Amino acid sequence: MKAIPTKLAQCFVIEPIVFNDSRGYFFESFNQKTFNSLVEQSVTFVQDNESYSTKGVLRGLHFQKGEWAQAKLVRVVKGRVLDVAVDIRKESPTYGQHISVELTEDNKKQLFVPRGFAHGFVVLSDTAIFSYKCDNYYNKASEGGIIYNDTTLNIDWKLPSNELIISEKDSILPTFETL
Repeated sequence: MKAIPTKLAQCFVIEPIVFNDSRGYFFESFNQKTFNSLVEQSVTFVQDNESYSTKGVLRGLHFQKGEWAQAKLVRVVKGRVLDVAVDIRKESPTYGQHISVELTEDNKKQLFVPRGFAHGFVVLSDTAIFSYKCDNYYNKASEGGIIYNDTTLNIDWKLPSNELIISEKDSILPTFETL
């Protein structure tokens, strides 16, 4: 497993070592000791989540505030998504910047999204199964978000806006400027 730094402070793409043979493949998707060494911090995951979505479903941009902030390690089990992380840590040198990474069942890449980031993804394949580990428990009262089409962030979701499927809750999130 190797960690590839992104332009965002403390945010990494994690690439596993995949062993392929005539039977298929094998890879270690997570190892606590190796992971902490790669991201140069101690992260203990306490909750795993999984979602199934169809093409065009956009989930995000979400985050947890305060003591309920969450770091996430995300990956695609089936399908293809464009995954987006936005640094919303006001003291960070990369505050207000974002990255987009294509995560697929074939490339098996993972994205480590530290605490203090907003996160979202859009499904590019017909369907996708998206899995993520969180280092803190979900707390509804601490949830926050940024509208997906925020003009300050100007995120390219790789699909025309008329093909996006957005929940009512996500369609009325505030802008980045109002954080």
